[in-house]
Amino acid sequence: MARFKLIIEYDGSPYVGWQRQDNGPSVQQTIEDAVKAFCGEDARIFGAGRTDTGVHALGQVAHLDLLRDAEANTVRDALNYHLKASPIVILGAEAVDDEFDARFSATGRSYVYRIINRYIPLTFEAGLAWHVRPELDADVMHSAAQLMVGKHDFTTFRATACQAKSPVKTLDYISVQRDGVNIRVQVRARSFLHNQVRSMVGSLKMVGTGKWPESRIAEALAAADRQACGPTAPARGLYLENVSYDKPSAE
Repeated sequence: MARFKLIIEYDGSPYVGWQRQDNGPSVQQTIEDAVKAFCGEDARIFGAGRTDTGVHALGQVAHLDLLRDAEANTVRDALNYHLKASPIVILGAEAVDDEFDARFSATGRSYVYRIINRYIPLTFEAGLAWHVRPELDADVMHSAAQLMVGKHDFTTFRATACQAKSPVKTLDYISVQRDGVNIRVQVRARSFLHNQVRSMVGSLKMVGTGKWPESRIAEALAAADRQACGPTAPARGLYLENVSYDKPSAE
């Protein structure tokens, strides 16, 4: 049996999320169907992160075990052939040892949230970014975001259905940068709570429009109360950018 590490890019718009579910097509199921078409094996794909409905990925990582002996590039190209009708591609495949686990070996995850800040509706980017019409002050958003860096109880920015054992997480990095009408929020941590990134972005948007002062972010965080959170940003702007497997930060 051979284990492969896959790097995957996908548009999450048509899917109920990464994980196989009964209520619609998932990214995991679509790739597993491609594996079946490639080699006839009912193999499972294990991802580094369970992205939600409509969330995209630029660098999702998964591992796959195959009974069939194959070169990594053959696995990549064969899966891409059988995925050509889907908005999913395998960017890379690499043979790894049996100790590698896409989820549990990961030491960091990076997400990007895309906002297009203009009055005019979107065309090509519809479904791929959050369209925000009111003018946003990205510099103020960036300054407020730094209040969340470090180890905190992120209950305020946690979905009520989150199944994590603890709301305490360490946010290693967050930035808010503007390039014309495009605003990019980038975050890095070892792991995140369910809806944490989208909840943080939604609250930062309140700061960016002037409806909240910067200090409200610190107050919301300290409250450890979901009711203190701003509106959750929509899934369509969120991308799993990268998964790292180097030395982890303290959790």
